[in-house]
Amino acid sequence: MFVDSHCHLDFPDYADDLDAVVARANEAGVVAMVTISTHLDHAEKLRKIAERFDGVYSTVGVHPHEAKDHQSVTASQIEDLCDFPEVIGIGESGLDFHYEHSPRDDQEKSFRIHIAAARETGLPLIVHSRGADQETVDILADEMAKGPFKGVIHCFSTGKGLAEGAMALGFYVSVAGIVTFKAADELRLTVTDLPLNRLLVETDAPFLAPVPNRGKRNEPAFVVHIARQIADLKCITMDELADTTTANFFDLFDRAERPLIDRAERPRE
Repeated sequence: MFVDSHCHLDFPDYADDLDAVVARANEAGVVAMVTISTHLDHAEKLRKIAERFDGVYSTVGVHPHEAKDHQSVTASQIEDLCDFPEVIGIGESGLDFHYEHSPRDDQEKSFRIHIAAARETGLPLIVHSRGADQETVDILADEMAKGPFKGVIHCFSTGKGLAEGAMALGFYVSVAGIVTFKAADELRLTVTDLPLNRLLVETDAPFLAPVPNRGKRNEPAFVVHIARQIADLKCITMDELADTTTANFFDLFDRAERPLIDRAERPRE
């Protein structure tokens, strides 16, 4: 069993064949998918997609690119939109200082508001971080001192500092298709050393299709290629990688319904 912990099934890329996309994922052994929010006003659409398919869940949040257009959003507004069983996480939120589509101050304010909502609801926070490794860790640590919350660094594609800083705070790290790219040798070395009991896998579909599908539209079924790359890096079987990352997912996203056939145990450190 696999879980795609981060995809965007509401994007126009799937407007014509979403049923087939979900069916292919199920056929590939994907038992759960999380369709991630980038705009607060997309929450209802995402929730309806989750209601439509077994094993599909949604989140509530504002992508850092959109922070400038959501300056009036409060933690209470986010929390109110989470009061549905299909909603299992907060985000994606965080910092993107690479593209900087929103001013840094707006991104940081939005990030802290999402953290407050995650703390209040107990739902995990999905963190986007690009070009802002230390700033992300600093904000997470500062906010953790105010009260505990849990979460995951999504689409991890940077150095050990971000991963180690986040994991020291109890976070998980999710690996996407970049780990299969030809030029990603440094990332592969980092992923090799990350503890298995803190890893999730994701596609970030429709973006970042992994080898051998690079250049095509990504979809949740392709998560198996990412898992295979990680299993090879760690010299373990696909079964072990699948069992552990799936168990990790349901430990973190504990509002999601764990499949009855899941009997995986996380490895001991």
